[in-house]
Amino acid sequence: MEEKIMEEKILKKRKTGMAVLLGSIALEILSVIGFVGSVVMGSPLGIVLCLIVICTAWIPLCGLRVLKPEEALVVTLFGNYTGTLKGPGFYAINPFSVSVNPAKKTKLGQSGDVDGGNGKGGLSVLLTNSSSQVSLPSNVISLKIMTLSNSRQKVNDVLGNPVEISVAVMWRVVDTAKAVFTVDNYKEYLSLQCDTAVRNIVKIYPYDIAPNVDTTGDGQADDGSLRGSTELVAQRIRDEIQSKVSVAGLEILDARITYLAYAPEIAAVMLQRQQASAVIDARKMIVDGAVGMVQMALDKLNQENVVELDEERKAAMVSNLLVVLCGNHDTQPIINSGSLY
Repeated sequence: MEEKIMEEKILKKRKTGMAVLLGSIALEILSVIGFVGSVVMGSPLGIVLCLIVICTAWIPLCGLRVLKPEEALVVTLFGNYTGTLKGPGFYAINPFSVSVNPAKKTKLGQSGDVDGGNGKGGLSVLLTNSSSQVSLPSNVISLKIMTLSNSRQKVNDVLGNPVEISVAVMWRVVDTAKAVFTVDNYKEYLSLQCDTAVRNIVKIYPYDIAPNVDTTGDGQADDGSLRGSTELVAQRIRDEIQSKVSVAGLEILDARITYLAYAPEIAAVMLQRQQASAVIDARKMIVDGAVGMVQMALDKLNQENVVELDEERKAAMVSNLLVVLCGNHDTQPIINSGSLY
């Protein structure tokens, strides 16, 4: 038996909330007037009918819903999915319908999802100087672009070095039916998939460029690294997350690495390693330049016939020039009053 895929149904032509509201109020007023008239006229049937209307005319008001821009409401009737209200407006639906949002109380500390910084769901009371305002939890699903920034994770790179990394993910709900009915809680599902995707991608790359490491999967060593290929790493993380959350009706717009560093237990050692590597590279550059300058000096002396040097004097001159050019301190001139022989 094939699994039935939940498809989103948009409820249209339901922006009749104002008409239902005015109609219910008018019906209540007319019922009260009719009740008074029936009492005056002594009509038992009229009294009963007016009482019935007075007691039931408010029921359609329970189906009124107000939505702001970029909001949606998933509606069910007796357990069956009826449809989704999308877009700003004043809607009127079946008064016995129920809106569903299993992630309404989930607080991930992300944009558009912060509850006063206390991380608590449910009823919240905001006190001001003049009055108090009560905010009740709503089943409305936000369709706005939100940013999820999970806590830092410690992950081992391809060389086994522990790395701390944090990623910010921009996402939004594109299919409310899948988000509500396919997974138990789409916010928690997204958070878990973000953590998993980060671990899956980070373990492919070294922190810095390393030899004989294949990060692309083509069998050839490349220069990919977490520090040097942040754009590519972030794109692969985004694609990895998107492949997992599409079933939940979510779209991942972008992913960015917000923090990247060696774990504290090896950070000092790796810093010394980087410093040593930088010193070696600098020394190589200095030596290459010094050798070139010595060669240029010897050629210039030979071309200008300034002095004729035998092999022993050339060796001494080369030694002195290399000491001067490659030394860390200023040279102290020494006047030689004698001879090499």
